[in-house]
Parts: sequence; structure tokens; C-alpha cells
Amino acid sequence: NFPNPFNNNTAIRYFHDEENNLSLYITDIKGRIIKSLHEGKKSRGMKNAYWDGTNNFGLQVRSGIYFYTLKTDNFKKTKKMLLLK
Repeated sequence: NFPNPFNNNTAIRYFHDEENNLSLYITDIKGRIIKSLHEGKKSRGMKNAYWDGTNNFGLQVRSGIYFYTLKTDNFKKTKKMLLLK
């Protein structure tokens, strides 16, 4: 993601090499899903997702360490990011 650390929002850029189910979600330090950015079929190619520091209810989350996870039928990757206010 860029920027990292970030203040108001960050962009998550990824390459998806085949069309299949894809999940992209944000978790807190305790592993709880706080924001789902994508769930479902995604075509292949370079993609961008944006997180504005809000949860699934539209409320701003606190400063701290968060993780984004990209998961497909045969791949899973988790990376750390830091939200500063």
C-alpha cells in the first residue's frame, strides 16, 4: 500500500493474474475484519483499491497497526500498514 504510514487514505495496488473469486479486507491487530474492500469475482489485470480509514459502518477507526489481506482460490497474502492521525 502507498503511502505507508498514511493519514487519511491509502491505495492498495495488486496484480490479479486470472479471473476468479477474490477477497480484499482490512483487519485490526486482533484479527477482526473491520472493512471489506472487495468480495467476489474479479477480472485479471492490475487493480487498485482504496481505504479511507473507516470501518464497514463508515466510522473512522483509531490510529494504529492494521493489516490488509488479499485472498483468492489459491493465494493468500497479508501485509501490515500504519494509520497515523
